[in-house]
Amino acid sequence: MLHVALLIETSREYARGLLRGVARYHREFGPWSIFFEPHGLHDPPPSWLKNWKGDGILARIDDQQMADAILATGIPAVDVRGAYQDLGLPFIGVDNKPVSQLAFDHLKDCGLRHFAFCGTPRGENPNQDRRCDFFIEQVNQAGAECEVFLVEQRKRKTPDWEKQQQKLAEWLRTLPKPVGIMACHDDCGRQVLDACRRAEIQVPDEVAVIGVDNDPYLCNLCTPPLTSIDVNSSRIGFEAAKLLHAYMEGKKVPAEAVLLGPPSGVAARQSTDMLSVEDEEVASAIRFIREKAVEGILVQDVLKLASRSPSTLERRIKKILGRTIKAEITRIRLTRAKLLLSETELPISKIAIRTGFSEPKYFCDVFRKNENMTATAYRNQFRDRE
Repeated sequence: MLHVALLIETSREYARGLLRGVARYHREFGPWSIFFEPHGLHDPPPSWLKNWKGDGILARIDDQQMADAILATGIPAVDVRGAYQDLGLPFIGVDNKPVSQLAFDHLKDCGLRHFAFCGTPRGENPNQDRRCDFFIEQVNQAGAECEVFLVEQRKRKTPDWEKQQQKLAEWLRTLPKPVGIMACHDDCGRQVLDACRRAEIQVPDEVAVIGVDNDPYLCNLCTPPLTSIDVNSSRIGFEAAKLLHAYMEGKKVPAEAVLLGPPSGVAARQSTDMLSVEDEEVASAIRFIREKAVEGILVQDVLKLASRSPSTLERRIKKILGRTIKAEITRIRLTRAKLLLSETELPISKIAIRTGFSEPKYFCDVFRKNENMTATAYRNQFRDRE
């Protein structure tokens, strides 16, 4: 029996998702003898690691001390954090380009034309740096500018919270409104929402905020609840365990980083529940689509809202959204369907009806065409979350 140590914290949803993925791999391809004890991300290496005689290690390596301790063991190890590069260890993690793309698209779909990014200082985590860079790239490609604020987050030294939040509040006041802000993760999103309250800035009417990792406890503790991107870390945990298994068996493992995507989707909450469109007739039509899409409305139902020319309204909607009315109806339905597939055990036939599709077969065809996988395959990605 292989002996595997998991140096993964339980304090964050991303890490808990990794553990769920490892557990699923263990159930399907084990059994392993797993050594695991709860600890924090920034904790020092455990004392037992120096003399441990196991077969493999899965670790969220957060500092050089932990990296040195793991390397000194000579035991096959896989890093699932990526804070340090060139360690000589295989790394598996999130592909941040589609994460940033999804965040930008969501904020853009709110009708926003001003954007900003709030993250951690450059160099603390290359993954978060790339998340910022990719978001800026998307904003620039859309012909807009992206403001950036980096929150001080010393790993072993607690910064002055009040001073830090005051600086963040002052930065928020300077931004053009309304503005959409991507936070590098949910912790940072919570800080942005707190600073908005300090600055008496209305969320989401003046500032819409989206985080990353979709920690349901943290997101719902925010005021208002935080919209977040689910990166499906359980899949990363499963693939990391698979990679470690190959490594322990002496097989060749990739020298370059393995990045998995796309993310599962956006968990929309109140922090982005807004629509910034100056054309009131178009705004009303888009609100109607988003409120009624799952009730089976048709394009002609939307066009009935036109005060003058239906064709003119359709062109104006397409100009603002970048897609047709039919495409927007389909997008809303599929977003709702993906939520039901990931969070419920409803039969696919019932999900099809609940999300406004005329029949299950049509739903399955549309889902496969738009998501490049079947509805069943999409649901199976979340089975280990039970």
